This record gives sequence, C-alpha cells and structure tokens, in this order.
Amino acid sequence: MKLFRKRLLTKLDWYIIKKFLGTYFFSIALIIAISVVFDFNEHIDKLKEAPVKEIIFDYYLNFIPYFANAFSALFVFIAVIFFTSKLAENSEIIAMFSTGMSFRRLMVPYMLSAAFIACLNLYLGSEVIPKGNATKTAFEVNWMNQKPRTNSTRNIQMEIDDGLIAFIDRYEETNYTGYRFSLDKFDGKSLVSHMTARTATYDVENEERYHWKLKNFMIRDMSSNIETISKGNELDTIIPFEPADFLIVYGQQETMTSRELKEYISRQRARGFGNIQEFELEYHKRYAMSFASFILTLIGVSLSSRKRKGGMGLYLGIGLTLSFGYIMFQTVSSTFAISGVMSAFWAEWFPNMVFIPIAVFLYIKAPK
Repeated sequence: MKLFRKRLLTKLDWYIIKKFLGTYFFSIALIIAISVVFDFNEHIDKLKEAPVKEIIFDYYLNFIPYFANAFSALFVFIAVIFFTSKLAENSEIIAMFSTGMSFRRLMVPYMLSAAFIACLNLYLGSEVIPKGNATKTAFEVNWMNQKPRTNSTRNIQMEIDDGLIAFIDRYEETNYTGYRFSLDKFDGKSLVSHMTARTATYDVENEERYHWKLKNFMIRDMSSNIETISKGNELDTIIPFEPADFLIVYGQQETMTSRELKEYISRQRARGFGNIQEFELEYHKRYAMSFASFILTLIGVSLSSRKRKGGMGLYLGIGLTLSFGYIMFQTVSSTFAISGVMSAFWAEWFPNMVFIPIAVFLYIKAPK
C-alpha cells in the first residue's frame, strides 16, 4: 500500500503541473489574441465582405490552432523559465529540496506536463490543423483575393506500377486534363503495349479512384508475335494514378494528415518520384517539434531552478536566445534537405540532436 501511494502524484506535483500548463496556455492565448487583432486589422477591408459565420468558423478557428502549434516550442520554454524562476525567487524550490526531494524527482511533473503538450501538439499537427488549413485556404481564395491553388505542369513521366510508364506532355488542373498522353507497358525490358491519346481527363465526379477518360486513343498490342492496333474516339479506363501524384502546389503538404503524408510519400517513392522533400520535411517536422517540448523543458528547469540575484530577466533572455536558436537551426537544416545535402529526417531532427547534449549538460550541472 505504501509503495502504491509513493507512485501517485502528490499535491506538489499537481501544483507544478497546474502552474506549468496554466502559464503555457495563458502565454499562448495572449500571443494568439494579439495575432488575431493584428491579422484582423490587416485584412479588415477584405473580411468585411465575408459572412461573420465564415470569418469565425472557417478562418479564425483554423488560424488559431495553426499559430498556437507554430509558437508552441517557444512558449514551452518561456512558460518553464517564467514560473520556475518565480518558484526559485520565492524560495519554494529550496523548501522542496529541504524535504528530501531530489532534482530528478522535481523533473517528474515537468516532464508529465511536457508529455501532455507534446501529445497535444502532435495530435493538432497530424489531424486537426491539416484539415483546418484546407478550409482556411478555401476561405482565403473566396474572400481575401488569394490566388487559387490551380496549377499546370509539363513533361510528366513516372512509373505508376511495375513496368507501367505514363507520360503527359502538359496537364491543366483547371479542367483536370492532360494532353498528349501515353502509357507504355513493359515485360522486363520488352515493350508489350503502347497506348497514346490526344487528351486524358481525370473523372473527379466518379467515386471510383483512378478513373480516366481518353479521347482519340490508339493502342498497339505487341504481346504476341503479331502486333495489333485498335483505335477509338473515347475510352473510359482505370489507370492507377491521379493528379495529386504528380501535381504539387504550394502548401499542399500542410493540408494532409500525417497518415495521408506517409501513404503519399511511400507511394511516390515507389514510383520513383523525386520531388517529395517538402512532404517528408512536413511529416518529420510534426514529430520533431513535438519532441522538442521535452528538451526545452529540461533546459528551462535546469537554468531557472536556482535562486540568483537579478530575478528572472536573465533567464528569460537566455530562454529566448535558445528558443530562437532552435528555430534558426530548424530553418537552416530544412534548406539543406530541400537542396539534397541532408535527408528530411536528419534535417528536422538535427536541432534536437544539437540541443539534447546542451539539455543533458545543464541537467547534470543544475543540482550542483
């Protein structure tokens, strides 16, 4: 029974957790309120024409989670520095240590709070925010004169299945149509079928995926000793790829859930499609940024748990410097991944790898 009681969180643990989470959510709410005011003031001329319901539910209710998640790592650090410095200044931490509590035991409620924030950030970034970004983007296109995400691309060539190579000379998203389409099927190194069409239109209204309508098509079948040719004006067929597989528009990765990102990356990699760095970066960023809550919490507690002259100003300054250093590292490493110097995984986890030794060093030094 005594062992069971020792494992339960004490009132002191709950006190620290409430202080941590309360300071974190208050600081996030404050910066978001300021951001909303500035954003509304900047776009007031455009927003006044939009329905109030859409402004609130389609725009700002999706604007708030996005920026809250973006600033989360920074405000985890600030929250820890702020309230831990106050605990130290009021000699509350000294009182905790006088009861026999170790610095390691002091970290338990902090790490539990960091775990809650990390899980919340991961859930928001993986499921809630991507869906909200799609709604927010549609609102911006309709009411804020933002250019729609329409696009066109040329010279598309990709392996859509084993031995099946598709080529489109030009694709227009406005009418979902590709021009000068061809589809080659290989058996090993031998070409067994060659199909061409003047246009290939993706049927977006059909519930069945990969449904294409070909016009002015010709099929050359070379699977037997005698080559056969068939022609026609129109053909409804299933070809295992869709426009999203080759048409990438700016910010598309931010509208996909983590599950969709993982499936998309796997599918594109299997097809030999190379331009997926931004999708890989977005996928790994969601996990790396969530894990950063633990590192920044450890650094924050280690820095601010001692009572020193000068108050919390020094700690806030150090905290802001380290936080912006973390963000800078992440930005720089992301550019390395896009340029091909570094993989997306290491690019997003590189800041964590740099700051983990700093956190461990400060943690070891703090009790002394």
